[in-house]
Amino acid sequence: IPLLFRATVAKLLRSQPAQIVEPKGLLYVQQREFAVTTPKDGSVSILGSDDATTCHIVVLRHTGSGATCLTHCDGSDTEAEVSLIMSSVKSFSNTTGYGRLEVHLVGGFNDDRQLSQKLTNQLLSKFTFFPLSFLLFFFFLTELNDREEKDIHFPIIYGIAVNVKTAEIFPATFPEKGPDEDLRSAHVLTGATLTNIYDAKMEQLHIGPYFWRPFPHVDFWLEQDDEQILQNLSTSPLAEPPHFVSHIRSTLAFLKEHPFPSRSLFPDRKPRIYKKNEEGLWEQVCSDKI
Repeated sequence: IPLLFRATVAKLLRSQPAQIVEPKGLLYVQQREFAVTTPKDGSVSILGSDDATTCHIVVLRHTGSGATCLTHCDGSDTEAEVSLIMSSVKSFSNTTGYGRLEVHLVGGFNDDRQLSQKLTNQLLSKFTFFPLSFLLFFFFLTELNDREEKDIHFPIIYGIAVNVKTAEIFPATFPEKGPDEDLRSAHVLTGATLTNIYDAKMEQLHIGPYFWRPFPHVDFWLEQDDEQILQNLSTSPLAEPPHFVSHIRSTLAFLKEHPFPSRSLFPDRKPRIYKKNEEGLWEQVCSDKI
């Protein structure tokens, strides 16, 4: 794809206001999670993620099958994560038919610690290692996604969604980030690796089973004021969305309530499974009904 065309696509994306995506038909992807589905999915039509500051959101799509993956990367293990999402999309794509893989990268900004730039470099170097396999459709990363206000840098786009039926990608925000938002956030805060949360063949969302040790000094962190939490538990304190601290507090409270998830959350070592109901919303199903 010519650089001029990529720049035009990036400019168009930058000019679009973020759309509010309601829960119906949505599969929300948190940090260090990914999900893959196809246009044949009768439950999920939108994949999305937001609250990315130094993180990057990656959409990988096969033009033949329409298989689409969205993930929210933070640089914890970029090489392994790229390999994982590539193999996941390829598993939905026929090997003898037509089509190529497209990669779309959005996120980061000019942060003081240059964490965004480091992640941008990691992702671009990993994806461009496969020049014949990929059509790098667009990227809107770091410098391109940066705005400055009173000498403070912020991302322009914090979140995106992809319509798996039409392949449209657009800036987005999500009032509902569930189900199990605190549980999934706790999994990340305790050192999770990238996790596939969706079974597209069964059209089921699988959360867990997750296990962690008691979070160190959780009472100490819950006693701190908002500024201390912001400064110590964010990679970019000046650029976080307004709900960042309340989100972290909620996750810490969840970790305090569940120091041993093997006892309180996953005693049977089975995932919490959700399916979309007739209203298009996630509803937990019992494992014996599957």
